[in-house]
Order: sequence, then structure tokens, then C-alpha cells
Amino acid sequence: MNAETLGEIIAQYYIVSFFKGGIDIKIRIIGACGSGKTSIAKELSKRYGINYYETDNLVWERNADNRKNSIDVRDSMLNEILEEESWIIEGVHYKWGQDSFKKADLIFLLRPNKYLRDFRVIRRFVRTRLGFEQWNYKQTVKNLYTMIFEWNRSYDKKGIKDILELTDECSKKRVIIRDGKDIFKYIEGHFMGVSGRQ
Repeated sequence: MNAETLGEIIAQYYIVSFFKGGIDIKIRIIGACGSGKTSIAKELSKRYGINYYETDNLVWERNADNRKNSIDVRDSMLNEILEEESWIIEGVHYKWGQDSFKKADLIFLLRPNKYLRDFRVIRRFVRTRLGFEQWNYKQTVKNLYTMIFEWNRSYDKKGIKDILELTDECSKKRVIIRDGKDIFKYIEGHFMGVSGRQ
């Protein structure tokens, strides 16, 4: 089957799904700072018409004080999201919210080149400081240092191993990728598998 024929089949499936009430899929994206989680979640949301959520926004009150939510509030907000028919959840957090992995149809663990990842963090810092890009919190030099030299280094040394162990029982639906754009191939493959079983 050539790419054009495959593309036509996928397009037809999207149309059928749309008239049935939309695409029904739950996606969990996890990765270090600068791995492209938010960008790809926004793109997926736009393409498939599914709401996306950042775990950062469950942890923090997005107001002038930018204080942490209580654990009860955080978990309650997550549980409400998980009850939706379709969702995209992205974030670096894994020590809480394990149900987001268990209830996901697909789990994507982003592992881009670490130099590319750190470059993205620096670029985001510069763009937000210059006013070209908005972010959920004020970007500071201290935050920049923390993300690159503390969080990301810790993620490389320990976080990856912990996430793989945590999601081991979900390994059949877990995909480790270097380029976030590859997510679309796996989602289309998932849809083809679903349509083949119907």
C-alpha cells in the first residue's frame, strides 16, 4: 500500500469518526523541560479537536501569587479531566497522577537530543523575556539554571528510569520517541487498528 492510499484511508476514517461525534482517544505525553511536550500537545489538540491539559496548571494556581494548589485540589482537577471521553495530558510529573498513564490509550515518552532540549529551554527563556512568547510563569535566570542543570540532569539520571518502571505495566501502549512529530504516525496507526477491529 502506498502512502497516498494509506492517507486516503486515514482521511476517510477521520471523516467517519467526526460524524460519529469526534475522535475518541486519551493521550499522555511526558518528557523533560524543553522536550517539546506543550508544542506537540497544542498541535495534536488543534488537529484532532481534543482538549489538552498541562500538569503544571494542576500543580500551580495561575494567578499573581502563583502558589501551589493543595494536593486535594490538584488531584480533584486531574480526576475531572480523566473522566472526559478524550484528552491530551502533558507534563513532566510522574510521582503523582499515575492514573493518567493507566487510563491513557497511548503514552509518549519524549527523549530528544539533550543539547536540542537545552537549546529549546534557552530559546524559550529569551523569547519570553523579549515579549515574543507568553508562558505560564515569569522566566528568570534562576529558573533557567534550575531547569537545565537541576531538573533536566536529574531527569536524565533518575527520572527516565523511574518513569519506565512506573509505566512498565503499560508498556504495550508506551512509545519512546526522539522527535515529537513522530507522534502523529503512532496516533494514525492507533486509529487504523481501532477501525480494523470495528
